[in-house]
Amino acid sequence: MAKRPLILVTNDDGIKAPGLKYLVNIMSMIGDVIIVAPDSPKSATSQAITINSPLYVSRCYNHSNAKLEYQLSGTPADCIKFGINEILKKKPDICVSGINHGSNSSVNVLYSGTVGAAIEAGIKGVPSIGFSVLDYRWNAKFDHMEKFIISITRNVIKNKLPSDIVLNVNFPKSKVNGVKVCRQANTHWEEKFCKRENPMGKEYYWLTGDFIDNDKSNETDEYALKKGYASIVPIKFDLTAKDYIKELKKWDFNG
Repeated sequence: MAKRPLILVTNDDGIKAPGLKYLVNIMSMIGDVIIVAPDSPKSATSQAITINSPLYVSRCYNHSNAKLEYQLSGTPADCIKFGINEILKKKPDICVSGINHGSNSSVNVLYSGTVGAAIEAGIKGVPSIGFSVLDYRWNAKFDHMEKFIISITRNVIKNKLPSDIVLNVNFPKSKVNGVKVCRQANTHWEEKFCKRENPMGKEYYWLTGDFIDNDKSNETDEYALKKGYASIVPIKFDLTAKDYIKELKKWDFNG
């Protein structure tokens, strides 16, 4: 009998998020699942790590399909570091992060704790995937994604990934027409700060904004999602703009 792969699972919505539970159930069909997830929601933490306060960890038993389960007081990236170095003490065969409640397509990937965890695992040499669905509701539906998550995960286990690449996978809110491999759309947020006042008369602000997609290409993740397809974007954590090095070397930096 073939050895079942060891799968490290985390998220950024917290240990009790429905998306995590659903992902764990799917991963248990594929391999042996170890969960290390934040003890509370840690959305939009990107790849932040905890260095100015202690980390607290405890066993928990929310997911019956997991071999082991821990909740950590830190960020998703902390969970990956702790999971590999302290819990497993070795590299898992794959890391999956999610299922995130909400979009991590296009520029949103830069802020995502879900993808930040996948990147952290990728840096450690573990093939990794971040899964998200375009539904921010706590009671979001996930059934329409199952066969695609299984297929994507098994493909990564079988084919591996280059050492500097992880996959950012987003699903539409409901029916999935198929899967498209895409590039990240050129988008941005136009931020707005809603000014309010608490009952004690102290002013505070709430960040909001408008999502702007000016990318007209039919090869982007945003286009695929609008057409009802799941998007797969291979992302690199080497941020060097290699195509600009030659031009930059022409500049005179010596005064």
